[in-house]
Amino acid sequence: MTEMKLDINIDKDTALGRYTNLALIAHTKNEFILDFALLQPQGGAIVVSRVITSPQHAKALLRSLAENVARYEETFGPIPEPVAEGQA
Repeated sequence: MTEMKLDINIDKDTALGRYTNLALIAHTKNEFILDFALLQPQGGAIVVSRVITSPQHAKALLRSLAENVARYEETFGPIPEPVAEGQA
């Protein structure tokens, strides 16, 4: 298999990124919608980014994220599961 070089460009605003602590996921037959939001202490949430992708790309993202979490944990140790409020 030949390795393909991919030249990726990113503008300055996108490169800054957006902090998110909540993800909402929905789907239709043809697409997955991922809303990344900032959950605020006063209880409201603001969507800071929306990604719409195909089911095939969503599945590839799931696999890639799982592989990266596994590599992270091999290097830095287990990531603790979040504790729901009221269960601590």
